[in-house]
Amino acid sequence: MALVFGAGAGLGSAVARRFARGGLHVGVVRRNADGLAAVVEEIEKAGGRATAFGADARQEDDVLRVFDEAEKLGPIEVAVHNIGANVHIPIREMDTRKYFKIWHMACFSGFLVGREAARRMAPRERGTILFTGATASLRGRVGMAGFAGAKHALRALAQSMARELGPEGIHVGHIVVDGPIDMPWIRENFPDMVKSRPADGLLAPDDIAESYWTLHQQPRSAWTHELDLRPWVEPW
Repeated sequence: MALVFGAGAGLGSAVARRFARGGLHVGVVRRNADGLAAVVEEIEKAGGRATAFGADARQEDDVLRVFDEAEKLGPIEVAVHNIGANVHIPIREMDTRKYFKIWHMACFSGFLVGREAARRMAPRERGTILFTGATASLRGRVGMAGFAGAKHALRALAQSMARELGPEGIHVGHIVVDGPIDMPWIRENFPDMVKSRPADGLLAPDDIAESYWTLHQQPRSAWTHELDLRPWVEPW
């Protein structure tokens, strides 16, 4: 069983499709379960298995429920946290409610997902836990204090978990997605940037998803913890 939290129309759905092609029953999770119908249908038409879960990953009870229900379908081998909160707010306009909301979405939800995955994987001494990072995981930019703070914290969480859980047979990975992903939201909100790039100048969701699958398949004698991905036109 693979659980993908944040299975939206871009990267999350691509990751779910890739793990389904790999033979895993995939649980796709987002706040509104109705928005998961398309990816579930796509996976099932391709011969895979998928189950939709409506849950708010910021709510402990919701996360516990999803893990408990998923375990009834099969042991959870992979848990993916793919929830972001990429919001541009100048620091002088940032109020406490907005700051905590960004942190809850981008970091606290990762703690809940990571903890519950570890609790179920540890007795079996196997499993993969993957966190989606961003450019903000490594450096803060103008207007991104809330998002960068949350993503820095998520990266630290992943590092600590990797050191704690690796000796117990659990592979923890953090993937830095350093660049714009080719999905409807990016094309709608940044048309000039999209137009300025070649056809393969955006990160393709299916190509990113292949790296998630590769991390899960790695032999434990040579695990990668952090992997950063960017299109060839993206500056370092």
